[in-house]
Amino acid sequence: MNPEIVGGIAGSAVSYLLLKLDAFATRELNLQANINRALHNLGIELRSIKALLRNAASRNDPDHQFTGWIQEVRVQAYAIEDVLDLFMLHQETAWRRFKSRHPIDNLIKDIEGRLERIHNTRERYTTASVTVTRTNSGYNTDLHVRVAPLFSGNLDTVVGIEEPTDKLVVWALEEKQRLEVMFVVGMAGLGKTTLVHTVYEKVKEHFDGQAWITASKSKTTLDILTLLVEKFDRLITQRDDVVSLTRKLQEALLLKQRYVIVLDDLWVKEVWESLRLAFPDDGKNSRIIITTRRGDIANSCRFGDSIDIHKIQPLSPKWVAHLFHQKAFSTNGTCPPDLEEVSESILQKCDGLPLGIIEIGIFLSFKSPTKYQWKKLHDSLESELRSNGGLSDIVKVLSSSYKDLPYHLIYSEGFVIEEIGRTLEEVREEYLRELIDRNLIKANELDFDGLPKSVGVHSLVLKMILSITHEENFCTVCTEGAPRNLTPNTRRLSIQKQDFEVSQPLPHVRSFFSFGIAKIKIDSNFKLLNVLDIQGTPLEEFPSVITDLLLLRYLSLRNTNIKRIPRSLSDLHFLETLDLKQTLVTKVPKAVLQLEKLCHLLVYRYNMESALPFDIVQGFKAPKRINELKNLQTLSFVKASVQRKMSWHLRMIQGLDNLTQLRKLGVVELAKEDGVSLCHSIGKMPNLRSLSVASLRMDVPLELDAMTNNPLALLQRLYLKGPLQKFPTWISSLSDMMRIRLKWSSLAENPIPTLQNLPHLVELQLLHAYIGTQLKFQSRKFPQLKILDLQQLEQLSSIVMEEGSLPCLQKLIIGQCSNLVDVPRGIDNLIHLQMLVLYDMPQNADQLRPLVHHISCIHSHKQGQLEVFEED
Repeated sequence: MNPEIVGGIAGSAVSYLLLKLDAFATRELNLQANINRALHNLGIELRSIKALLRNAASRNDPDHQFTGWIQEVRVQAYAIEDVLDLFMLHQETAWRRFKSRHPIDNLIKDIEGRLERIHNTRERYTTASVTVTRTNSGYNTDLHVRVAPLFSGNLDTVVGIEEPTDKLVVWALEEKQRLEVMFVVGMAGLGKTTLVHTVYEKVKEHFDGQAWITASKSKTTLDILTLLVEKFDRLITQRDDVVSLTRKLQEALLLKQRYVIVLDDLWVKEVWESLRLAFPDDGKNSRIIITTRRGDIANSCRFGDSIDIHKIQPLSPKWVAHLFHQKAFSTNGTCPPDLEEVSESILQKCDGLPLGIIEIGIFLSFKSPTKYQWKKLHDSLESELRSNGGLSDIVKVLSSSYKDLPYHLIYSEGFVIEEIGRTLEEVREEYLRELIDRNLIKANELDFDGLPKSVGVHSLVLKMILSITHEENFCTVCTEGAPRNLTPNTRRLSIQKQDFEVSQPLPHVRSFFSFGIAKIKIDSNFKLLNVLDIQGTPLEEFPSVITDLLLLRYLSLRNTNIKRIPRSLSDLHFLETLDLKQTLVTKVPKAVLQLEKLCHLLVYRYNMESALPFDIVQGFKAPKRINELKNLQTLSFVKASVQRKMSWHLRMIQGLDNLTQLRKLGVVELAKEDGVSLCHSIGKMPNLRSLSVASLRMDVPLELDAMTNNPLALLQRLYLKGPLQKFPTWISSLSDMMRIRLKWSSLAENPIPTLQNLPHLVELQLLHAYIGTQLKFQSRKFPQLKILDLQQLEQLSSIVMEEGSLPCLQKLIIGQCSNLVDVPRGIDNLIHLQMLVLYDMPQNADQLRPLVHHISCIHSHKQGQLEVFEED
């Protein structure tokens, strides 16, 4: 195992433990003196170890003593975490059974013993490390893999990059009378260096000065400036520093008519921020190209239109097999028919990554071209990717990105640091965005607002991660057909196989995941469990063992058939998330009110068998005094129609005004007379980002015009379902609004004039929402709208789109508007429109095609039949 990765994981475990230790000491104010002393000493020692690990992880030090030491640190950190959690568990057990605290002398001795063990091994390592010769802190062990194509003499065999090459060549040679910068960004192994080198070779002769510099982790601003000054023939002295070298480089570049400079493999933002001061913009069409896997650097440095970003994509399917066969069968580049099936299976694991395709192809070129040899590699790919495997060069390149991660991104499970003015969820979202920007994970699907709906990792990266996490006891994944490899020290468990039963004690497990497994059985030996996600399992009843998991923070029983929640749920005092989506639960017991830490309560299902589409969303009956859950951030979907004496439902709605931390609120079955009270309550929710309200029935109006003073300034998503006798005026002041869906509103008043000035509105849906005959979209209105959905507007006979209206519209949906015979007037002005979707409309898509020839794709649905017309 690479010592830098091991050190990163161990360091992250220590950082996490320090945070947990501080929180523990803050929470337990009445600790015995000996406990306090032990915790204080432990904190001092762990901070020293953390500093040592930061220094050690920055070295390319293969010393086995170092690797052994940090593995010991990780083991002891895990063990101390167990001690702290066991202490909390004893407290919870004593509270529940009304007993005094359990004696914890043995736990104190355990802490002190482990502290001494870490201290001794630390002294041993510190002494040994003094004698170890330090190598460059950023030495590039993967350099030979990355740049090999540049010196192999066969750049002509590079395939699949013609389109981005042509695009960048045009950019480089275009006359714009200014200096321009292009960041070429993508995950490790995508071929950034190869692409840019191809471009550089094509354009450099058009420039008076040229330079190619490999930046890398190892080079400082001073190093790169020195190389650049030397490239442009300026004298360097020993007294030169960053300032003097910057001036010399500026002077040298000003003497050139035009220059092109490539900075390959940039890792540090501050390096570029310093370097850019040396590049004068003298209006001579000079160009700078920077390759980096750090998209966060490129995004943060992008200001003005003179700096652009090109995101490199995986190799397209039509080129994947060609490149692979070129490497695997170097004599003729042709795959024998009997190897085509296993070849395709191997390429699926490469997922369009040129690095993987090339390295695996070369590896197989030295093997006998038989099914046995190729199937052997296919089945043992994870082993070959390890440090001593035949494909370890792939891991050297991919793992560099993980070595560069800050500790909080390696180990953020269970303890995200809350920052002033931001919730834990917002901090987690920032972590996720940073991982995406660093090209360590990818967004599989984007939502309407550009945020990821689902994420994943590259298949080869997944293989690397699984290998590391298993060796480091970070996570165990049980898959179908794989051997059962559980150990008593397993800390995270993901079940991806049928009929799994835990028959052995697993006292250290913190997280348990199982998705859609036929049968699963767990018991109370998971006593330290924090996360339990068993969505999709065929459960009919709430597993009673769950209420014995007293440290549980996250519980998901989504997509199961459970019908009720036991009162003993109140024992889970640490529970923060209760996810009961798509279950049969319709009532939450009052015991839930004892869950003071609860932040997210999601209890609803979509009843697709409902006779009326209006009734698809089924909510739950909330207990009295639900307003006592003052930490709630998500509450969906609560029924407002439950009839009780003394108008209990009205008091419940009024009581919602105590939930001032709510970010997301969903209310169904709202009576007309309760609208004013609901407005009063949500007017006291300054943090609300998403609001969904549905009336009691399709014929019961929503009265939501009682809010004043723009109380929902942060609202981004609004879903209203039910008749609106008057369009709420406060909606026009929602400057942060991004999505509005109005259903069954039956407005006589045209909503477009009220909505068209919302500056950030991206999606608008009107479904049975307007009974007028015309919708007119004015010029320069709806400046950011990308999706417009118009359905069941039965009286609508005309849509007018003025020139300059809807400038960003990409998708237009029109459905079941039976009186709309003509094509929307001005649709040909929507130059960014990419898709037109029609549902049961009078027009035929083939008749529309001549009128909307600029739209790349038209979908026409009629009585369940789909026709697709795509641009040739």
